[in-house]
Amino acid sequence: MESRQGPRRALVTGASGYIGSRLAQRLVAAGWDVHVLIRATSTLDLLAPVLQAITVHRIGDDADELPEAVGRAAPDAVFHLAAAYVAEHRPSDITALVEANLLFSTRLLEAMRLHGVRILLNTGTAWQHFEGHAYDPVNLYAATKQAFEAILTYYVSAHGLRAATLLLFDTYGPQDPRPKLVNALWRALAGGTPLSMSTGDELIDLVHVDDVADAFLAAEAALRGAAPTHARYGVSSGRPLRLREVVAAFEEASGRQLDVRWGARASRARDILVPWTGFTAPPGWNPRISLADGLRACAPAGLAAR
Repeated sequence: MESRQGPRRALVTGASGYIGSRLAQRLVAAGWDVHVLIRATSTLDLLAPVLQAITVHRIGDDADELPEAVGRAAPDAVFHLAAAYVAEHRPSDITALVEANLLFSTRLLEAMRLHGVRILLNTGTAWQHFEGHAYDPVNLYAATKQAFEAILTYYVSAHGLRAATLLLFDTYGPQDPRPKLVNALWRALAGGTPLSMSTGDELIDLVHVDDVADAFLAAEAALRGAAPTHARYGVSSGRPLRLREVVAAFEEASGRQLDVRWGARASRARDILVPWTGFTAPPGWNPRISLADGLRACAPAGLAAR
C-alpha cells in the first residue's frame, strides 16, 4: 500500500494496554491518523485522553474480522503491541500465550499481506536473551516472541515486508496500572509498609514509557523507503542497575526511606544477572527521561517527592 496524501495512518494493536495506549497518544501528538485494534471485550479507559482523536476497530474471535479491520483501517504502518504475558507460566497459560503471541500475530501478518500493508513495528523482549546470549529465552513468553520472529522472517522474505522488532527492557511510567516494580515502591512508601524483596542482585533496565513510544517512531521512520528487511533494536536505558541500586535511586528521588526486607522473597530461577548488550538502538533514538525524573513523575496523587 502506497502512502496516501495527508497524515500518515497508524494501526496500533494492544492499544488498550499501558504501552500501547501511550504510543497511541504519542502518535496523535505527532500528527498521525491513529486507528486502534482491540478485542470486543477490552476497555478504552487508558485511551481516554485521545479517544475523540482516534478510530477504534473492535474484533471478536471470528477469523475474518481481523483482515476486514485491517482493510478498513488501511494503515501506512502497523504497530503491533498486543500480547499475552506471563512471567512464570502454568499449564493453563499455554493456550493464551500461543494464541496471542503466535496465532493472532501470524493472522495479522496475513491480513497485512492481503491488503498490501508493508511496514510492521513488532514488539519483542530483552528476555529473549537470557544471560546475554544470542538466543536463550528467560521464559515461555519470550520463547513465543522469538517463534513469531521466525514467522515474520518468512513474510519479509516472501512478501516484501519491512519490519522492525523492538526488544523492550523494563518499562515504567505515570498512571501505570500494571503490577510493576516502580508502582510497588510507591505503594510501600504511601502505606508505610515493609516490602519483601529478593536478594536484590538481579538487573533492572528501566526505560520510561514515553521514551519507548519515541523509539517506535524512530524505528518506523527508518523503515520508510527501505528494502524488505527485518531490523532488530534494543530499547534500553543504557544503564542497567541491580535491584538494590534501583531501590536506592528511588529513595534518593523520592527523598524518603523504604523498609525493604532483602531476601524475604525467593528469587526467580532465571532472574537476569548478566546484561544483554548485543543490540543496537533505533536510529537516532536515545532515552531522554532520566531515571530520577521518571521516578518522581510516577508519584501517586498526594505523595509528591520531597
